[in-house]
Amino acid sequence: MHLRYSYRLYPTSVQRAVLARTFGCARVVYNDALEVRREARRAGLPYPKVAELQKLVITAAKKTTERSWLASVGADPLIQSLRDLDAGYRNFFDSVSGKRAGRPVGLPRFKSRKDSRQSLRFTRNGFRIRSNGKLNLAKIGDVRVRWSRALPAVPSSVTVVLDAAGRYHASFVVDVEPEPLPEAGGEVGIDLGLASYAVLSTGEVVDNPRLLRKAEKRLKAAQRELSRKAKGSKNREKARRKAARAHAKVADSRRDWLHKLTTGIVRENQAVYLEDLNVRGLARGRLAKSVHDAGWGTFRRMIEEKAARYGRTVGIVHRAFPSSQLCSACGARDGPKPLQVRTWTCGACGAGHDRDLNAARNILAAGRADRSNASGGPVRPGVAEPRRARSVERGTHRSPRGTGPKPRTAGSAGIPAP
Repeated sequence: MHLRYSYRLYPTSVQRAVLARTFGCARVVYNDALEVRREARRAGLPYPKVAELQKLVITAAKKTTERSWLASVGADPLIQSLRDLDAGYRNFFDSVSGKRAGRPVGLPRFKSRKDSRQSLRFTRNGFRIRSNGKLNLAKIGDVRVRWSRALPAVPSSVTVVLDAAGRYHASFVVDVEPEPLPEAGGEVGIDLGLASYAVLSTGEVVDNPRLLRKAEKRLKAAQRELSRKAKGSKNREKARRKAARAHAKVADSRRDWLHKLTTGIVRENQAVYLEDLNVRGLARGRLAKSVHDAGWGTFRRMIEEKAARYGRTVGIVHRAFPSSQLCSACGARDGPKPLQVRTWTCGACGAGHDRDLNAARNILAAGRADRSNASGGPVRPGVAEPRRARSVERGTHRSPRGTGPKPRTAGSAGIPAP
């Protein structure tokens, strides 16, 4: 399986200038190739292949007066930009034909030099890791890297990223074997929310850190200062960087918190069951800011990736499953309830329920019921078949057990023990 390991880069002033030139060259090659393909489309001709585009917008362009400066940078990131364009077209056609799952993908668009994020990808021919720990990039030189942890294998590629806050990162792709953990006896259903971030079927409650809300005062001050600067001035660029650093700090804190939480859940449970929330729809409502702050989509992605790596099982319960309407004790359906109703009593058996804990137990029961059946498909409506989480090329972060957020025990905050 492929994993990404990201590290901070600290290029010198000369290296930053060369990187900026390489970012610009890769962007120009991408835009030139996109224009060539658009012209072929308008003329009714087949799309040029990557090899043809490489000869046209790189090899031949270097010999012209208008594009002679392309020879001043390495060829590897320029070729990779053409491969990125080709991948964008493949994703579009696969999305139109139905081969690609998920939301629809549009046609590739032109890149702007004003984009907040710039990136370059180098393959094995374009980089090497020196014995002194520095990263050597073709026609850029040896760049200092802050190695926060060792790479588990020889990387196949590295992507140099410049974010909106002006920070440089090196993202290595490595191919590693799965690391199955010892068999764990527990299984857990998780109900995600805003008042409490997560309620587990075991009765544990994870408090919502509300990192964006806590930093809102500092973010508003930075944005207010930015709005007062004259457009195009150096002071405005300084204020923009300051605001971007403030937002990046919130995003980094959220990512770190989610890594620790998901690592603990995956290590302690053999199977994890989640509800398929419509995050995009919820993020368009009146609670949009809180939904974005929660990062439910990132939580689910991390659970799936770490489950694939450590040999765990992930089950996704369909969003139409009435987890908040069923009694987890007798199974009676008590009907929909407004969000302000946090506790209720079953009319059939008289059992008292906390809304979130009852939903988590129902999610666990639905996932177990489907997992215990044959693999021919789910037998209960509204329950997706549990599966081994797929391995994807995403970032990972390994944290020692017990370093994540500490959940409260059952019975606290009005949640009854199972």
